[in-house]
Amino acid sequence: MFFKRAPKPRASSGTDVLRELVRSELPDLDEDSARILISVAGLLASVAYADREYGAAEQAFVRSALSRLDGVTESGVDAICGVLQQHGQTIAVQNPQAFTRELRERVEVPLRLEVLEVLLELAAVDGELRLAETDLLRRTAAALGLSSADYQQLQERHRDRLSVLREQPKG
Repeated sequence: MFFKRAPKPRASSGTDVLRELVRSELPDLDEDSARILISVAGLLASVAYADREYGAAEQAFVRSALSRLDGVTESGVDAICGVLQQHGQTIAVQNPQAFTRELRERVEVPLRLEVLEVLLELAAVDGELRLAETDLLRRTAAALGLSSADYQQLQERHRDRLSVLREQPKG
């Protein structure tokens, strides 16, 4: 005989918290804009925590990047930054493919390139692009439907910050 068990309540993930916050803090955003914002914020968290450090320079950059998005109020930026501070590591370890899929389905290539550029700038803001960051950014570019040439062109601006190049002996 099997006993009926009550389903275990599902714990809210960092992404769920982010989603609920965007909907409550920014109720005037239409569905597409809200999904795009959630995806961009999720990717920002993924890149910010890729090197396991979310320092002051990265936090300031994320705040600036979010404040440039249409329809996002100052209180919305504050709230999203709070969620990224509290739940960013959780969001970062979740599969970023959901975020890239949303963007690939909802926005055109020029905006996806702009998102990738912002992500690259975020990764480089601390003065160094580490291997974990470049690996994530390459996968993100591909998942956004962008070419490796697109990625290389954007990364070239930060070539001096690539830790892989710094570590190679000159010969």
